[in-house]
Amino acid sequence: MNVLEILLMVVSVFLIILSLLQSGKSDGINGAFTGGEGLNLFANVKERGPEKVISNLTLVAGITFFALVIIVSL
Repeated sequence: MNVLEILLMVVSVFLIILSLLQSGKSDGINGAFTGGEGLNLFANVKERGPEKVISNLTLVAGITFFALVIIVSL
């Protein structure tokens, strides 16, 4: 295995873990069936503290994953 492929696997596992750690920002599937408070995809939600750190790390991991996939495919 290539070093880049191993790094890609590590980043992908890290990205999955970070995605699972994020808190839900909607009612989930229950709100979709019951109507809930409506689905506002463009709601301005302020993230503070650990949520903001996890969100920023997820963004960086996603960009890194995308770049590594392109590099490995070349």
